[in-house]
Amino acid sequence: MSDAAGAIVLAGRILIAVFFGVFAGIMGHIRSTKGMEQYAQAMRFPVPAIAGWPAGIWLILAAISVGFGIWGDLGALMIIAFLSLAAGWFHRFWELEDESQKMMQNQLFFRNVIGTGGLLILFAVFAGLGSDLPFTLTDPLFSF
Repeated sequence: MSDAAGAIVLAGRILIAVFFGVFAGIMGHIRSTKGMEQYAQAMRFPVPAIAGWPAGIWLILAAISVGFGIWGDLGALMIIAFLSLAAGWFHRFWELEDESQKMMQNQLFFRNVIGTGGLLILFAVFAGLGSDLPFTLTDPLFSF
């Protein structure tokens, strides 16, 4: 991969890292720990205590992994795990009757689906290119 293409991939990685690390991790799950836990409890999540700051720490670690390229493939999988759980458990729009709530949860569900798709591609980039991907601090954990 050329350095120019690697720089474009790096820019995308940084955007992903900022969104999931700063906005979702710090500003969402850490700053709003109580609210996240209450929402998880209302949704009958089996362990609502992990919906606050533990999920925030998870997202920050995953974002650092992706952004800096420290086992970036693992970081991408960590975010995929978070998004899959969030989409399937917390944004079940198909169970709602209220149309405005249904529309909002539908948008959040598909935002998570789109994020999962993009992160699957990023996982394949990390794992497929391995040490040929420029601007990473480590090689990927997985390779194919």
